[in-house]
Amino acid sequence: MFNKFLRENKIASYILTVIRLYLGYEFMLAGFEKISGGKFDASGFLAGAIHNPVLSPAKAVEYPTYVSFLQHFALPNAHLFNVLVPYGEFLVGLGLIIGCLTTAAAFFGLVMNFSYVMAGVVSSNPLDILLGVIILAAGLNAGRIGLDHWVIPFVRKFAGKDQVVNQMKHSA
Repeated sequence: MFNKFLRENKIASYILTVIRLYLGYEFMLAGFEKISGGKFDASGFLAGAIHNPVLSPAKAVEYPTYVSFLQHFALPNAHLFNVLVPYGEFLVGLGLIIGCLTTAAAFFGLVMNFSYVMAGVVSSNPLDILLGVIILAAGLNAGRIGLDHWVIPFVRKFAGKDQVVNQMKHSA
């Protein structure tokens, strides 16, 4: 019932717009500060997450696969993450603010938030994760008041998805 409200209700789309704008502002501001603040370098953060991983109550590494990813891929390619992180945050924020490809922006925002949490950074990430999950669960209704109102029908037409949906309706 709640999911139907999130996905289809017009009032929900207004509430989702407020959530989207808040979350988008947070991401865009974080990305903008990294982009405009000079040289962003993720290598110190990555090294810290590797050397001080999140531990379980039994003092075992809680996310060994993530730590291995950081150690063997992210840190050796820190130059790539020095670009991906700030511009990724900025673009996620922009997508959420203007309501363009909203579910994709929410998904990639969640990936970044979970990456920070698995690295041991709590900050505002739990709240951002909660809000991102709400936006993701709302699907297209989250971008109804935004560019998705025009972009998604164009993408569906371009991708031919409308034809597939219509064929399925007529064959049923």
